[in-house]
Amino acid sequence: MDKKDQIILQQLDVIRSMTENNVRRMGSDFWGTPFESVGKTPAAPAGKDAEKNTPPTADAKPGDSVPDKDEELPPPEKIEDLLAELDSYIGLKVVKDEVHDLINMVQVYKLREQHGLPTTDMSLHMVFTGNPGTGKTMMARMMARIYRSLGILSKGQLVEVDRSGLVAGYVGQTALKTQKVIEKAMGGVLFIDEAYALNGRSENDFGQEAIDTILKAMEDHRDDLVVIVAGYTDLMDKFIHSNPGLESRFNRFLLFEDYTVDEMMGIFKMRCGKGYVLSPDAEPLVRDYIAEESADGSFGNGRGVRNIFEHILVAQNNRLAKMDSVTRDDLMTLTADDVLHARGKLDD
Repeated sequence: MDKKDQIILQQLDVIRSMTENNVRRMGSDFWGTPFESVGKTPAAPAGKDAEKNTPPTADAKPGDSVPDKDEELPPPEKIEDLLAELDSYIGLKVVKDEVHDLINMVQVYKLREQHGLPTTDMSLHMVFTGNPGTGKTMMARMMARIYRSLGILSKGQLVEVDRSGLVAGYVGQTALKTQKVIEKAMGGVLFIDEAYALNGRSENDFGQEAIDTILKAMEDHRDDLVVIVAGYTDLMDKFIHSNPGLESRFNRFLLFEDYTVDEMMGIFKMRCGKGYVLSPDAEPLVRDYIAEESADGSFGNGRGVRNIFEHILVAQNNRLAKMDSVTRDDLMTLTADDVLHARGKLDD
């Protein structure tokens, strides 16, 4: 090796050493889940102390600010009120029946505990399967509230995450990043959407590191952490059965079926209930619009209905903007012309 090659190798070694030192000094905010700011009290470790730092909101996500330890949580909701809300949801009959069965099981389990009777192990972790827009995230949030009402979870917040929120690009960083998410979910539900994406994509993929960290947390904190994984039915089935640890912890599957046209029409009318009304001649046109769009496999169920509703609002807004005088009824009414404009079947 000549002198020039030796100098190049020495320079590369210095660069490598500097890079490693910089990485060690950087907080995990580099990977998407920030550490606490300098000067603030660091986050508590997982466990009962971590519960004090868990955001009590239902839509909490990794990276949300942590409330003061003295902040009190609102009291648990009444299970009767939650069941009434659950039953008011459009569609989801199979899911509703499963949730009712689960609630009954938990209530009897607790009664047996109170009477000193033996109980079997009860797994509350769940697998939600189905197409996008079928209410999986909504139901995960509801389950967090129900579990808190039943005294299973101490806080009842939902922390929603996907692969990008758990997996980092370097050795050792994924476990740290995943642990930070778990700490925020303590006392509530950790909801992992498209969980099958955690399966290793290559030899240097760190998804398995995230899975292992989550499985350990499920075992260590079984009394105050529920994990719900979600995604397409076939892919989730392969994901769960690809790992003995996943198979042993996830044995409750809820299938979210696609909404029917009638159910999607009901969802559309619910949206109209927030300050809008359909004119009589517009309703059948909306139904046709939904039926036509939902024939495409990429429609998205409830999300597709929301998009249709927003397209019709845009058409209404354009119509109203051309009027010299607009009444309250004009602002509330969605007309047949609005629907036809939204579908592109009527020119401006």
